[in-house]
Amino acid sequence: MSLRAERSSLPNKGDCFDLLRKSRNDSMKSDYTPEDLLPLSGIQHFLFCRRQWALIHVEMQWKENALTAEGRILHQRVDDPFFTETRNGVVTARSVPVASYRLGLSGVCDVVEFTPSPPSPLPAGEGCRGEGIRLPNREGFYLPAPVEYKRGKPKREPVDEAQLCAQAMCLEEMLSTQIPRGYLYYAQTRHREEVELTPALRQLVREMSAEMHNYFSRGYTPKVKPHKGCRSCSLAEICLPTLQENVIAASKYIQRQLENA
Repeated sequence: MSLRAERSSLPNKGDCFDLLRKSRNDSMKSDYTPEDLLPLSGIQHFLFCRRQWALIHVEMQWKENALTAEGRILHQRVDDPFFTETRNGVVTARSVPVASYRLGLSGVCDVVEFTPSPPSPLPAGEGCRGEGIRLPNREGFYLPAPVEYKRGKPKREPVDEAQLCAQAMCLEEMLSTQIPRGYLYYAQTRHREEVELTPALRQLVREMSAEMHNYFSRGYTPKVKPHKGCRSCSLAEICLPTLQENVIAASKYIQRQLENA
């Protein structure tokens, strides 16, 4: 997801949003305060390049290029915080604000789908107490799943999967349920990928969230080695990764000047 405002307030209508608004107001286990929450979308930046993340989220620097513009336009097409629809029994809600006070993250899910829970007992982990959750003004139980829209195509590293998993973990905390899978839709391939939210992926999200908070609290922007991904980074001119190798400490610079005087 491209950098965008990740709203902290919930829309004022829509039954799915009513449920999420109530969950926000209920007591949830808190390791972080509302003021501590970092943008959830930052996990993707952080896994791609920790320096890029710090430039954006610690130093508040941003510059758009063609790739980020395409991603922003794609998300604008699905960004309708007052939109819900039902097709074949599946309730779809767009631009759903979420937060986790355990992870210390908040953000917006592009889409959350609520699928009717089958009448037969579910396998372990397929929903709250094997029944899913209730939606206001609707009969039966529903199983939520986040759907994230991406501009390009699937990547080698699990950067998109980690962001999707973080969204699911926020929803799980807010709704007191379990979400075993989510979906990534790639505009370039026009294909929807199912993502299993494994224990390993969840642990990655926890570790990255903790490391992000560590960097943010210290105001730390790390150095990194240039890599091929730098070519497509919109912050390449700001970051100037090729100059990092020539940076020397101020004390050494002064010593050199004295020696050459």
